[in-house]
Amino acid sequence: MAQKEPSAFGWVLSQAGEYKPKYVLSVVLAVCGVLCSVAPYFFVAQIVHAMMSGVQVLSYYAVRAGLIALFWLLRVLFHALSTATSHKATFAVLGEIRKKATDKLTRMPLGTVLDRTAGGLKNILVERIDAIETTLAHIVPEMTANLLVPVLILGYIFTIDWWMGFASLITIPIGLACYITMMTGSQEFSDRAMRATKELNNTSVEYIEGIQVIKVFGKMKSSYEKFVRDAKEGAAAYVDWMRHYILPMTFALVIMPATMVSILPIGGLLVKHGTLTPADFVTIIILSVGLITPLVTAMSYSDDIRMMGFIVDEVRSIIDAPEMVRPEVGDVPEHNDLALRDVRFSYHENEVLHGVSMDIPEGSYVALVGPSGSGKSTIARLIASLWDVDSGSISLGGKDIREIPLDAYSDRVAYVSQENYLFNMTVRENIRLGRADASDEEVEEAARQSGCHDFILGLENGYDTVVGSSGGHLSGGERQRIAIARAMLKAAPIVILDEATAYTDPENEAVIQRSVAKLVQGKTLIVIAHRLSTVADADCLYLIKDGVVDASGTHAELLASSDLYRSMWEAHIAARDADRATAPDTENPKGGVVHA
Repeated sequence: MAQKEPSAFGWVLSQAGEYKPKYVLSVVLAVCGVLCSVAPYFFVAQIVHAMMSGVQVLSYYAVRAGLIALFWLLRVLFHALSTATSHKATFAVLGEIRKKATDKLTRMPLGTVLDRTAGGLKNILVERIDAIETTLAHIVPEMTANLLVPVLILGYIFTIDWWMGFASLITIPIGLACYITMMTGSQEFSDRAMRATKELNNTSVEYIEGIQVIKVFGKMKSSYEKFVRDAKEGAAAYVDWMRHYILPMTFALVIMPATMVSILPIGGLLVKHGTLTPADFVTIIILSVGLITPLVTAMSYSDDIRMMGFIVDEVRSIIDAPEMVRPEVGDVPEHNDLALRDVRFSYHENEVLHGVSMDIPEGSYVALVGPSGSGKSTIARLIASLWDVDSGSISLGGKDIREIPLDAYSDRVAYVSQENYLFNMTVRENIRLGRADASDEEVEEAARQSGCHDFILGLENGYDTVVGSSGGHLSGGERQRIAIARAMLKAAPIVILDEATAYTDPENEAVIQRSVAKLVQGKTLIVIAHRLSTVADADCLYLIKDGVVDASGTHAELLASSDLYRSMWEAHIAARDADRATAPDTENPKGGVVHA
């Protein structure tokens, strides 16, 4: 029998972990605070009772007035302590949830992450997780306390007079009926509002990140219209939600706490017939007033409770997402031979690799070539363990990489793509990501070997220059060289270059090729290149077409045996000859010179 999924509220509480005792303490303090807020009503009732009885001792009234002030101060103190306790625990729990979510992203297949928008992920990791604060820090202690106290007051009223106890309850079912009417169908409105907010976040991030393209191609109007449309939908969603429940919510808030409507006439009749003393009647009237604030406070959290399901589902969509299964510990092969056997892989329902097999001996230089969209980058990412194969296997040193701890396997592979990301921190810190324990001297040596030391020194603050979001303060070639320095610092025995120079100009490409030549000496090199001349000296070229290995061999062997490779080479030669007069010489990744 399948295990039942916990409710949204249950899941949130399950994340409390070691902080559960703090929440228990917070609830206890909140109950004490609400009890202290109700206690003055008892003393007011005693004062009125004494006045009706003709008591004229000033000290009697002074003591009770002092107790009213004391309990009010205690109420403030207990509320502050409860809130401080719950918030201290809550922010620690939210930090743990956020850590779980960000850690999970590193263990999820890359495709699963890329399926989500940056705005959507940011919304979950920041706003959605922050929204859980209301549940943990407020609803748990405050709603619990504010529901408990009315029960205690009603119980006390029943001890005074059963009929008055029932009279105190008359408005509650009517108020609950209004509340249920409000809740009916409101989940749909709530979900619509949350979805609209999510879309607006996504559009906002997309608009900001794409502002350069928007300006260059004159798409300000259409892009802004999309933003305005999503903003209006967000506003309309909340307006429609409010319209749906404003009347029943108003009636619920007015009727449920309106205990006087039933207490006054029924109590008056009981006093008239002599079954209830005037003093007890006054006491019940005053105590019934104490029911109002806790009930209204408890009902005020209805929106937060309703939205919690959507919020938790979004957070759990990351935390509970399928991940790449890897052992925590395990033996790591001594050798770095790679082998792909009948590898199949799909993007969603679309299979893009159909039984790919290849051998990459340790220390060899292998190139993946083929038409655009044939599956070359997918193969590279599978080898880098950014995704898991659907079927078949990839092995390192004869061992399936799924049996090797992810950190240990990652230490063996350096992956450099055409779109390497730089974080908004210093150049030094970005390079040090290659090896966290590297000294400043080692960072600078890696920069020298990758050909970026000189331009780094020319920056405003040298190695301490902050590169900006995504490295936006640097040129494309500069970002690429820093990425190579990062890979060089890692000193991994397997290097994967996924069209690492595709978007660079010829001058920068020459610098990058020289850097790569130093990086890969004595290592296994896997290159995806759109310029065939840069990989013509590879030990083996695998020609990928439509997700299968169409042919393999050396450059000469493929020219003799493959019509597709021959046509690609001839097209490349024609383009190269057209640029011969202006293009500088570049080096192939293993160190030889290739004339462009």
